Amino acid sequence: MVWKRIHAVFLGLLLVVIAPACWAQYTTDWLANTYGTDATHVGNTARSMWVAPEGVIYTASFWDEDEGGVAIYQNGASLGSIGLHNDFQGGAITGNATSIFAALQGGTPYGSAAVGRYNRITKTRDLVIDVSVWNAVSKADVITGLATAGSLLYASDFFDNRVRVYTTDGVLQRDIAVSSPGALALDGAGNIWVAQKSAGTIVEFTPAGAPLNTIQMPAGSQPSALYYDASSGQLMVGDEGPDMNIKLYNISGTPTLAGTFGIQGGYLDATQGVKGQVGDKRFTRIVGIGKDSAGNLYVLNNPWGGSWDMGRNGGTDIHAYNSAGNLQWKLQSLNFEGVAAPDPSTDGANFYSGTNIYTGTAGGTFVANTVDPFDYPSDPRLNMQDTERDEHFGQLVTVGGNRILVASGQNPAAFYFFHFNAANGYIAIPDAALPGPAFNTTLAVTAGFCIDSRGDVWAGLDRTNHIYHYPLTGFDGEGKPTWGPAVTISIPESIRPLTRIIYLADSDTMILAQGIPGSADWTAMQSRIEVYHGWSAGNTTTPNPVITLTSVNPKSMTAAGNYLFVGYVHTVPNIDAFNLTTGHLDTTLIDANPTAVYVGNDVDSMYGLRAYLTSSGEYVVTKDNYNASSIIVHRWTP
Repeated sequence: MVWKRIHAVFLGLLLVVIAPACWAQYTTDWLANTYGTDATHVGNTARSMWVAPEGVIYTASFWDEDEGGVAIYQNGASLGSIGLHNDFQGGAITGNATSIFAALQGGTPYGSAAVGRYNRITKTRDLVIDVSVWNAVSKADVITGLATAGSLLYASDFFDNRVRVYTTDGVLQRDIAVSSPGALALDGAGNIWVAQKSAGTIVEFTPAGAPLNTIQMPAGSQPSALYYDASSGQLMVGDEGPDMNIKLYNISGTPTLAGTFGIQGGYLDATQGVKGQVGDKRFTRIVGIGKDSAGNLYVLNNPWGGSWDMGRNGGTDIHAYNSAGNLQWKLQSLNFEGVAAPDPSTDGANFYSGTNIYTGTAGGTFVANTVDPFDYPSDPRLNMQDTERDEHFGQLVTVGGNRILVASGQNPAAFYFFHFNAANGYIAIPDAALPGPAFNTTLAVTAGFCIDSRGDVWAGLDRTNHIYHYPLTGFDGEGKPTWGPAVTISIPESIRPLTRIIYLADSDTMILAQGIPGSADWTAMQSRIEVYHGWSAGNTTTPNPVITLTSVNPKSMTAAGNYLFVGYVHTVPNIDAFNLTTGHLDTTLIDANPTAVYVGNDVDSMYGLRAYLTSSGEYVVTKDNYNASSIIVHRWTP
């Protein structure tokens, strides 16, 4: 015991002596989450919400890597979670004084046609209620609305076109026929209000299921969330359509629109802000509304962005307002996984992910969402069938004042290009895809991808043993880039099979990483990295230096200035910084601020690192942190 105490004291003194010397060279910060530690972080991708009278908030997510799929918050802080990380579908949740009811995920033994009841105190599941015959659906919501009143539970069975009424103990009472039912609310008389999102209508039924009134919302409206406000007697309707606000209906007698809450147009409004700008009452896809007994209002957004995996849409975004409608606090997170690239136009002050823009420190500020689903409905970032997984990984270059954003998924074989212009503010306008007609190829990109600082594209097309160099030829008057025909360069034999490409145009340096020979996993890196100085000048055969990685499972790499940064999967969150002149490992970025920042387990994405060298000589390195739904930011001055 004495030795343990002495040993602990020695280690403490050692850390005091060593840590400042090691850590003084760099700092560790985070973006895209209100909180930086694993215990306090805001869970990812909340898709529905229920608010208890005492102000406790419950949200449901399709997936949350490091906690249960139902997250619990109060007063702007996390209170933990319920269930496993993959228990819930995410699209519907409700509760009462004792229990939470949430739609279960298709991957559970109960399928996506069931609702789980969870004790609010013990957080354990004590009942499963089978709602629908559609129990094999996993990538679409079957149960699209839940509500409770007294001893009854109401569930929207979307594909069976009915609202099912149960006791809260799971005994079926009746079915109410209604086409494509969605969000639900119960008013003070016990009448049931059912949103039909695609039709833009909300239908009312008596407690016995007889039809009453129908609210026909304005053209284009999509009712995505309902809440009955007993204090005002109004039905609050979250509109996912172009108005992007909350509509308030008086429902005594014939329903009438009494007012709205939120800026009309939400984040896409250009009269009171920049198009794409988020902020107070600039909503982005409202999916949850609730109030507590003190009159505080809570609004859950699920910012635009699509994927085949519904748990990886936009991140959690909860706004809390007092009874006067003034913003009190926000809880925000990254989607499940992504990374943001420092913006050269702001010398690294702003950061662009595949869908969002961030700035600041200690969680930063969520500046904008760059997706416009109304003007650009074919934006690939909205494609729920996209097999690349959500395009939240951003790469950004600026050429002559023109920004080019490249968005891709976790382990992509395709890359999507976007441009910006003054008329569209922060909105990223879809341009082209690689592979695609603009690049005259249908071959997947399996041997590396890079867009350099000049806007040129370098791609290793599948099984060609060549690097394809597409030179940027210019921009049109709207800022749209175009590229010329590819120049092909044979991949050096010594680095085949190629799996990563980085070209630094300012120094004419090419960096190539080797894959695993004979492996079917083209996403994997091996330990060999070759650096070619003077590549475009003609040196495509003599690498110097050759870097041999000593850490196992390299996964992602990025470069800026005179340094290559390498991250690893299934092992450590470390980022190794290699000198491109000497090949020497000059430092390892781990975590300079472990009490405030959790940097995650590893880097499990091919393009999960980004780097930028600022005008002051500081390297800004960003890292994907899927564990705590954030983006890690290291700042290092050699």
